[in-house]
Amino acid sequence: MAVEPFQHQLSNGLSVVAEINPDAHTSAVGFFVKTGARDEAAEVMGVSHFLEHMMFKGTERRSADDINREFDQLGANYNAFTSHETTVYWAQVLPEFFAQAFDLLGDMLRPSLREDDFNIEKNVILEEIGMYDDRPQWRLSDALLEHHFSGLPLGYRVLGTVDTIKALGVDQMRGYFEQRYSADNITVAAAGRIDRQQLIDELERIAGDWKPSGATRDYPQPTIAGERLNLPDPKVNRQYIAAMCAGPSTQDDRRYTAKVLSDVLGDTEGSRLYWALVDPGLADEADFSYMPQDQIGSYFAYASCAPNRTDQVEKILLDTLDSYADSVDADEIERAKNKLATQATVHEESPAGRMRGLGVQWLYLGRYVSLKEELERIMSVTADDVRALIGESGFQPRTVVRLGPGG
Repeated sequence: MAVEPFQHQLSNGLSVVAEINPDAHTSAVGFFVKTGARDEAAEVMGVSHFLEHMMFKGTERRSADDINREFDQLGANYNAFTSHETTVYWAQVLPEFFAQAFDLLGDMLRPSLREDDFNIEKNVILEEIGMYDDRPQWRLSDALLEHHFSGLPLGYRVLGTVDTIKALGVDQMRGYFEQRYSADNITVAAAGRIDRQQLIDELERIAGDWKPSGATRDYPQPTIAGERLNLPDPKVNRQYIAAMCAGPSTQDDRRYTAKVLSDVLGDTEGSRLYWALVDPGLADEADFSYMPQDQIGSYFAYASCAPNRTDQVEKILLDTLDSYADSVDADEIERAKNKLATQATVHEESPAGRMRGLGVQWLYLGRYVSLKEELERIMSVTADDVRALIGESGFQPRTVVRLGPGG
């Protein structure tokens, strides 16, 4: 049977986008909140991620133990995550358990936010920050974002800092929740074997009385100065190099060209950087990736190597990017398109993968995008499109950060 897409909006502004597949063996649903680190004030940096943790600490109807037990009883595959732009709560279950999973997620989205739970969980967040601070790649990424976005919220740390988390109060979190977790700032996405009317009826029951807040997002554009930064750390025995420059936003149709470009240049196997750095043994890792975001986008280049090869590896890394426009190969483009189309199809054949795709598309684009359209857009990219995209900026200006024994 054919897949059936539909969209509906409650009177309070909460949107639902879904794709019904009667032949699917599972059902998936997620609450997509348009909030993340880029929506935080500097003094509450990390509140979005902290709040995600608090969603699992209980509601008026359920304790934290109840939440975990009910997910287990349903046999659910479930999780949550926070990024710079979104916070998502989702579950995938057998179709007969869809209503219970939907109710459980919806209940979680109206947490108790008790002060005792807040104080206990604060220690968990601080431990998590400490754990990631022990990872050189994580510290490198934090420094790269902070300097590239030069004080803008896009450069904030998703986890926050020790200082901001220690200073954060439960009333500040409650205020942030009221403003950002409002009906008009949330999209529900669902996919798989679902009853359309049941989904609408359950959503009305769960969220029909949620209030809108008029939440908005600011879109300041960074001034990229082409900064270089060396971070010496005698405790590490590898050198880590990262670079970042501007790319197309999620709303820019050239995002498909950027995806193809990033695969050709920096896929973990068979890419230009793989053959230039990893295959000859100069670097143990090298990649180039594209991150589309709301009204802005970025490219990332990364390599790790032995400290005595730092200058050589950085030069090859950046030279590979700078010289690519003169050596675009149509066969490489075709291989990358085929690979990306396969990956997209495999990912979105799963109701959970399709649900995540629908939710993100609706948050950013405000419209339904079928898998067929997505594949057609990928396969339509040409070598000339890639050349034109590179020609606009040439991966410049860019921020470069090095972390290692010698900085």
